[in-house]
Amino acid sequence: MYQKPMLKEDSLKGQIIVVTGGGSGLGKAMTTYFLELGASVVITSRNIEKLEKAKIELEEKTGGSVLAVQCDVRNYNEVENVLTQTLNTFGKVDGLLNNAAGNFISPTERLSSNAFDTVIDIVLKGSKNCTLAFGKHWIKIKQPKSTILNIVTTYAWTGSAYVVPSATAKAGVLAMTRSLAVEWAKYGIRSNAIAPGPFPTKGAWDRLLPGELKEKFDMKKKVPVGRVGVHQELANLAAYLMSDYSAYVNGEVITIDGGEWLKGAGEFNMLEEISEEMWDTLEMMIRSKKKKL
Repeated sequence: MYQKPMLKEDSLKGQIIVVTGGGSGLGKAMTTYFLELGASVVITSRNIEKLEKAKIELEEKTGGSVLAVQCDVRNYNEVENVLTQTLNTFGKVDGLLNNAAGNFISPTERLSSNAFDTVIDIVLKGSKNCTLAFGKHWIKIKQPKSTILNIVTTYAWTGSAYVVPSATAKAGVLAMTRSLAVEWAKYGIRSNAIAPGPFPTKGAWDRLLPGELKEKFDMKKKVPVGRVGVHQELANLAAYLMSDYSAYVNGEVITIDGGEWLKGAGEFNMLEEISEEMWDTLEMMIRSKKKKL
């Protein structure tokens, strides 16, 4: 059931949405559903060949309209070009999904300054560039309503070892989301974020967990519901937050991770490894101590 589309047909009809990193992985999954719901979508990435292939595939699958624009979100002038091309093609833009990201799994002391900067620049600076360009446009033309949706992560608020550049950048994006939700609401701009747990994608997960690491670190074991996420589940949530159904949701970060981060946060959560027999033994020991008292 959870793999089925959630919203009714045409829930995004007439909307123009820009999705950074929209030609692959989770960005592609969300783009697909936006198209199925009647939106036209602009997808961006640095690799124009992959983008053009994704555009053809998406249009054939959904019958929707896709514009592919090459863009390195680290460069503000390229982001402004995306806005210009979007307006030239569709005449307007209603939503921005900041999805483009980069990450390294590494001990921080092994990272070069440039490697650290690369993640910060794509995730934080890239999201800032897009948000600023599109936000200024919406404010200038006095557009009645528009939406910014940012993809963050649960370690944006907890931090995480071995992905320090990503944690640092995502924390900044989350702070920007909440700050602008207050500052820009008067302009009709809503800002929200999604914090996904494990949603495996071939490209990203092969880079993060190469070779046998995927088997060694079984992500399902970290999730209380016992499985990883299905792409349609994330697409359902993203579409809801882009739609008018969520018109009263502003400044929120919604976690969709099967309880993963809470499992890691609880001090005694590791006790789930204890067997029933051991619990019986522990209970007897506790009772015997109480009798002595």
